[in-house]
This record gives sequence, C-alpha cells and structure tokens, in this order.
Amino acid sequence: MIGFETIGSAICIAYDGQPVLTTDAWTTPSAYFGSWTQDFEIPPAQREAIGRARYHWFSHGHPDHLNADSLPFISGGHILLSDHRGSRIRNSLIRAGFNVTVLPDRRWIELAPHVSVYSLPNENQDSILLIKVGDALVINKNDSPDYGASFHIRRIARHFARVYMLALECWGAVDMINVFDAGGTRRLDIERKKQPLGPQLQAGARSFGATHAIPFSSFHRFQRSDSVWANVLVPALDDYHEGVHPDGPEVLPAFVRVDCESGTITPLRPPQSRPAVVAPEAFGDIWSDDLTHDDRQALTRYFLECAHLRRTFGFLTFMVGRSEHTIVLDRGRRDVGIRFEVPRHSLMLAIRHRIFDDLLIANFMKVQLHNVDALYPDFTPYVAKYGDNGRARSNAELFRYFGHYIVRDPIGFAVQRLQMATEQVFRTFTSHGGPL
Repeated sequence: MIGFETIGSAICIAYDGQPVLTTDAWTTPSAYFGSWTQDFEIPPAQREAIGRARYHWFSHGHPDHLNADSLPFISGGHILLSDHRGSRIRNSLIRAGFNVTVLPDRRWIELAPHVSVYSLPNENQDSILLIKVGDALVINKNDSPDYGASFHIRRIARHFARVYMLALECWGAVDMINVFDAGGTRRLDIERKKQPLGPQLQAGARSFGATHAIPFSSFHRFQRSDSVWANVLVPALDDYHEGVHPDGPEVLPAFVRVDCESGTITPLRPPQSRPAVVAPEAFGDIWSDDLTHDDRQALTRYFLECAHLRRTFGFLTFMVGRSEHTIVLDRGRRDVGIRFEVPRHSLMLAIRHRIFDDLLIANFMKVQLHNVDALYPDFTPYVAKYGDNGRARSNAELFRYFGHYIVRDPIGFAVQRLQMATEQVFRTFTSHGGPL
C-alpha cells in the first residue's frame, strides 16, 4: 500500500509498500508523571509496523509525543527532528546513542520513492510536518500552533487533489486547566469549553487548504487519582463529529487507513483501553513530603534564571507537604504572583530535568493566580518553551531566540503576529462559539 494510518494518540504511519515513517510514536502506557495513559490500544499490526519503520519523526519534546520509555521500541530506526532552536532534543538523543537527522526548514526530503517530508518548526518549540504520500498530502499539525505556517501550507496544498489534516481539537484536556483564582474558585467553565468539535476541525482544515480532517493528538485520558477529575474534558470519539457541516471539509474517523492510490478510507477501530485509577504513590508522589533545604535552593535558582518573570510577577509560592517556599521576583509587586500546590517528587524531577511544562499539563498540580489573568503569555512560554527547551532565559538570550525565528521565516512571523493582534481585538466584541 502507498498510504498512511493514524493510531495511538499522535501516531501517523506512512507506507510505501513497507512502513517508511512514523510520527510521535508514544507506545507505552503512561506519560506526565503517570497522569496520562493511552485511551486506545495500538493493535498488533500497527505496533509491528511502528517497530519496522525506517524513520521516526518527533514534533516536540512532550512525553505524549517524544516518550522516553517508548524509544527502545524504535531504536533500530533513524530519528528525524525539526530544527528547534537550542537543539535540546537532538543533543539528548545523540548522547543516548540514536541516529538523528535534523530536517532543513521548508524543503522536501525524499524518504522513499513515494514518501517525502517537509518540516515547519516554530518559536513555540513545536513543529508541523507535511508528508507527501503518493499523490496525496498529509498535514501533520498535531498540537502545534499555527505561527504563520498556514500561509505557506495553503500554497502547497493547492497542488494536491486530496489533502488530509491531522490536528488537535479538544476541550482543553491537553493543557493546564487545574487553575484557581485568589479566592480558591476553579477558573474553568466546563460547559463553555465543551463546544462542538466538528466545526472546529473543519475550520482548521479549511485554513490550511485541506479537503479532509482527522482528529489527532488527543487520545489520552487521566489515570492518577489526583488528576482523573480532568476526564470530564476528554471527548469521546463521537464528539469529534458533532456539528459537522455537510459541505466539508470531510471529517474522517480518528483511526483510519488511507490508501493514497485509490483514495479508499478504512476505519481501524482499535479497542479502548480498560479504565483504571492509580494512586500517585505508584509514581513516587507522596503529597505529604516536604521540601528540603537543597530543594528550596534549586527552586529559587531555576526560576530566578528566567529574566522575563522578574519583569512580570512579584512572587512564586510553592506549597509542598507542610512546607511553603516563596521566591520573590519583584518586591514592588507583592500582590501579583502564582501559588503552586504540588507533590515534592514530581516537582523536583521537573526542576532537575527542566521539564516544568510536563508538570503543568499533568493537571494534578493546583495553580492559584493572584492578580494574574492566565499562565499565558508571560509564564508558561518563557519558563517551558523558550527557557527549558530553547535555552533562552536571560534578556540577551531571549532577544537572540526571537530574532532567530524572525530571520528563518519573516513572512510567517509577520502573518502570525497580525493574526494574534486582530484576533484579540475581535474577541473583545464577540462571544466564543458564536456564529461570528
């Protein structure tokens, strides 16, 4: 077959007679300190194809995409990466003994006679991969922001009769949602979040020039007893087709086999994993554990390195067990800051390995905002995206970091900034989910 299959959470398998390429091959049962598990099993045929594929591409470093426990399963293949500033993933994988190639930006690279790839990284340390399979185009957007990529991709998509968009659309369960205001009220309107997903998938596909949309990159559920509350925002498969407009683009099942020669689409129907609730202690987290003196010093060093935080927040407080540790960022903003309630083990793993975003997305840590609107845009990107992954923490490093992405794609950068600015203005006079 010359075609592709979608399976797992964000796995696409491209075939040219044999399996050639996989994307984001998370094949093991858990991620995010045990908080996430696979919602659907990977059938034996697709699992075997993943293991035999010659190339494996990873979009970014989150463990539901690049999962350390899954790497031994694909150790015989060649790893492909997009060109991320800081080269954190590349350097780590090379040190671990993997054969790694960094793809050039916006250039077609042939992997097999009927399979080629085209990489579009962005400043969020995410990336989009175009896969040419026979005469069809696959847009693997996974959970990446646009960052101007749609401007380029629409021009490419015009040359293909069939364009398949693999993209995340969900109700927020892939981001930090365990957020409270200063009074302790959860800042989460569940009903407002649960808008019909079909129209969102179709709108995303249209903006990239796709003829078909495939739900993607969101097939997990929460399994820890301190995070299972978030399963209320995990959609069922039928939810992705609610509200679909008959004029298209066509929304396909989440797990499919697409024959790119004939256009035949075959649902795969993998079995759903058996639900289970696991205690946090199974993953080393004991909520009563206190911080040590060395822990406090490590926390302070980690956050004080991030220059942007000192310009934006007055304090960060960590409530761990019975101990509380406050990092003063700006004494002139004593009432502006964030309070985190979190178990010691996962917190210190996140600090030691510089993966604080994993802790946020796990959703067992409680976050309380004091005179702060949200974690975006001033906390999460600067700590996790630019700092942990891009190695840009000081003002000078941040200046070079953003300049690097402007130079690489000035048109995309300008388009993305224009979209962001006009969207924020538009949102001030229209409601979410309304016809406008």
